Parts: sequence; structure tokens; C-alpha cells
Amino acid sequence: MELFKPTALKRILFFVFADVVLSIFTIVLAFLIRFKFNIPDYFYPSVFTAFMILIPLKIFILTLFRQYSITWRFYSFIDAKNLLKAHLLIYFIFGLVLFIGFKYFYIPKSIVIIDFFASFVMLGSLRFLRRLLIEANHNEKKVIFIGANTKTQNLIKRCLNGELDFYPIAIYDEVDSETYISDVKVLHINKLKKEVETAIITKSLNQKELDELVNKLTNLGISDIKIAQDFENKLKNISIEDLLARKPKDIDTKEIEKFIKDKKVLVTGAGGSIGSEIVRLCDRFGAKEIIMVDKCEYNLYQISNEVDGIKILCSVNSPILEETFKKYKPQIVIHAAAYKHVPMCEENRLSCIYNNVFGSKKVIDLSIKYEVEKLVNISTDKAVRPTNVMGATKRIVELYAKNIPSKNTEIVSVRFGNVLGSSGSVVPFFKKLINSNKNLTVTHPEITRYFMLIPEACSLVLQAGAIAKGGELFILDMGEPVKIKDLAQKMIDLSGKNLNIEYVGLRKGEKLYEELLISDNDLKTKYESILIVNEDKIDFNNLQEKLNKLKQNWEVIKEIVPEYKEER
Repeated sequence: MELFKPTALKRILFFVFADVVLSIFTIVLAFLIRFKFNIPDYFYPSVFTAFMILIPLKIFILTLFRQYSITWRFYSFIDAKNLLKAHLLIYFIFGLVLFIGFKYFYIPKSIVIIDFFASFVMLGSLRFLRRLLIEANHNEKKVIFIGANTKTQNLIKRCLNGELDFYPIAIYDEVDSETYISDVKVLHINKLKKEVETAIITKSLNQKELDELVNKLTNLGISDIKIAQDFENKLKNISIEDLLARKPKDIDTKEIEKFIKDKKVLVTGAGGSIGSEIVRLCDRFGAKEIIMVDKCEYNLYQISNEVDGIKILCSVNSPILEETFKKYKPQIVIHAAAYKHVPMCEENRLSCIYNNVFGSKKVIDLSIKYEVEKLVNISTDKAVRPTNVMGATKRIVELYAKNIPSKNTEIVSVRFGNVLGSSGSVVPFFKKLINSNKNLTVTHPEITRYFMLIPEACSLVLQAGAIAKGGELFILDMGEPVKIKDLAQKMIDLSGKNLNIEYVGLRKGEKLYEELLISDNDLKTKYESILIVNEDKIDFNNLQEKLNKLKQNWEVIKEIVPEYKEER
């Protein structure tokens, strides 16, 4: 019922009423003690006078000392000190009133002293008793905070106000001595111990520090770990992306905006993981028109619900694609369409070659024919010394993009590794297994991969396109490779579930490790996260001849990419 629902006003009224009742009781008690429980009749008016002066004065002074705005559950010794200060002031003023008005009424000093102590004990006990009852019966989750800062202070206030269903226990940070924030004790991080199920991280940490902290928390059995985001202190569950993804610091939004703003941009594979993020970024940076090309109806529908643009439902091999170039005349083309799943491509080699090689060739040829200003081809680390058809097809596209006579069209390729959370990738696969309470399957204990977040990778793709002059093969610095077994173990730890890792063996065409081919020969750009592969051009006519043969015989792929070594 609404009548019994706790509110701030009801709390204040309760305290005021209780203080009035207790004050009446302590005044009567003081007179009884002073007169050995036999108050003379001529002192009854003095009792009434004490009521009339002391109680309103007490309520007024306690209000000034904010004793009625404190949340019960966090009534602390600091608040008790303030209650004592308030009483000293109350009874000092009351003493002055008695001194000035002694001709009109008389109250023995001993009664004032007795009432002072009785009132302080009674009113203080009421507040602490209420806190003890709440602590014994509260339903909120106990939580600790990592970081002694304003974020933590604001979040604690939200807990007090009932906005967050948490009960703060302690704060941990690198502190020299114990202190308090909003009456919650701040302890040194080295004293961190298992006392709750939930931890909220408010401290700014680099990736390595965050990883070490999360390991420490999970080792203590704290698996419900949240991060306070900068924007409005919103809480999010910590994810594997937070722990593993490389977060480049040299993303230049001004350069990207200069590249995209007021341009007609065509994106192939616009509904995919990479393509859809490219579309979002183009929209964010003020593209004049976005032409979204994808052969998957559902994916195209999904991204069109987020971003307004022209929707073209076709594959990159469809004749509709040329009609699209002819009609809309894009100034920039971002080619993200490709078959990318290695095992699937191994089982469907001809389809993979037809889509990845000849579909990409058509995008490049049409871009030149219709005088696109700049074409950015998205490649992959699997193109380096490929061991599978998918990687070999992407390498062919890199060669074609670099060596074709492009007239007035600047054509570049951007090569990078895995992006966390893309469709069909390892992280969503592991999440699905964890949600189904199944052991995580890893192909090999030593298998490693590079990882980057999708938004950061796509931003760097556009940034590379912005600084390109034509003919470059850019590579993104993906940081250090990550062992997949470590990724799997971290995801298990964060889930708090008792799951294991099972090794199932490498799949056909799968490498133990991927290479981006970053070497001392690579050329630097003004951004440390973007490098240019320093490689010579090849005879384009010879490449064309081999591509014609490839239409008839997929084995020709080995002639075009001699470093391709098929894994069996």
C-alpha cells in the first residue's frame, strides 16, 4: 500500500515525532530523578515550561544540524558527533533562557544536565537502533567500490536515495590511511578480501591494470564486476572486450569528419559487423548520402532501422550494383562485403572465390569506371601467408587493388585482425556456450589471435582512407596477440560458472597464429596505429590473365598467391 511506502517526508515526520515523544520522556525523567520520583506540585509548571521551550528549540537546532535529512541505514559516528554538537548548542541556549528568565520560572541546573545526557542517549539510540534493524533486514546486494573519487561518492548517494539496489560496504584504493567517503570506509587495495559478490570499479585504469584487478577480484570469488562509465556514471557489466581489446589513442575524428562530411558514401556489406559500424560512423560524421549495399535482407533491414540511407538489396556480383553506381554516383566506396568464415569457405571454395575475388574485382572496376574519388578495400590478417582459401582470396584482392591502373580513383586496402564481437566470431560463440552451461571448446592450447573493438577498427579504417593517396596497403597495429585459451578462461571467470575448456583440434585451413606482417620495412604514417606495407608492384596484365584462368580452375589461386600453403 502507498500509505506504508517509505519516503523522505515520512522519514522526517517519523524522526520529528519520535524526538518530541522522547524529549517529553527525558524531561519528565530528569525531574523524577532530581526529586527522587516525587515531583513537588509547585514544579509542575516548570515541567510544562521545559516542554514549551526545550522541544521546539531542540527540533529547530536538530534541523539545522541536518539530523532529519540523514538516511537511517548510513547513520554513522560522524552523525552522532553532530548530534552531540547540536545538544551542546541546544542546552547552552536553554541555559541562557533560564538565566535570563529566572524571575519568571525556575528549573534546577541538575535537571538541565540530566536531561542533556538522557536526551543525547535516547535520540542517538533511536537512530542507531533503526540502522541496526535495517542492516539486519535489508535486501540490497552488498557491494564494494574500487576507487576513492567523486564517481564513487555519487554512486553511494544513488544507493542512499534508492536509485541503485546496492548496499555499500567499503571502498578500496591506493590510500595512505583509512578515511571515509559518504560514511563508507576507504581501505587500502591490499586489504581487499572476499566480503561481497559485487564490485564496482570507478577508478581509471589502463588495460593491464584493469586485467590484473579483475584477476584479483575473480580469484577472491567476486564475479559480478561492474564499471562506472564516464557518461552519467552508468553501470555496465565488465566484458571480455574491456579486458582484451586494444584501444588506440590516436583516432583522429577531425580527419575522419573531413574525409566523410558532405560526401556520397557507398558501403558494401553494409549490414555486417564491420559494414554496419562503417555506416554508423559515416552517419555520425555527416555523410551527405549513404548507399547501403547488402545481399542479406535481414541485415540490411536492421541497419536501415538505425541509419537513414538508400537500401540496395543485392550481392557485389549482381548487375544491380552497376546500376547503383550509375544512378547514385558515390564519391567514396568502402568495400566490406566478403565471405569471412574460414571453415565455411573451405567447404565452399568456388563460392568464396566468386564472391571475394570477382565480387571485389567488380567493385573496384566500377569505382574506376564511375570515377569514385576514393575506394577503401577492407582486408584481413589472414591474407598474410594464407593457409586457407579465404585468406588467399583476400590477398588476391589486395594485389588487384594495389596494381590496377586506377586513373583518377585512389584505391587503398586496410588490413587488420579480428574484431571483438563480430558475427560468428569466438566471443559470441563462447558467450552462447556459457549461457548454455557448456564447456568452452578451443581448437588448440597455443592458438592466438589479434583483437580490436569494432568501433575503433572501423574508425581507423576511415582514418587510413582519409590519409591515403592511392595504391597503399595499410595495416592497423593490433597490439599483442591473445591466446584463445586465456580469453576462454577469462570469460569463464567473469561468468562465475564452474566450466572447463575442451581442446578439439585445429580446423581445416586454420592457423595457430595470424600475422599482420609488421616489420622494420613498413612505412610509418603520422598515426602510430596505422602503418603502410612496403611492397613492390607486380605485372597487372599477368595478374589479369591468371584471374581469367581462376574462373575455370580454382587451383590457379596458388599461382597468384605462391605463399599460400594449404593446410590439410
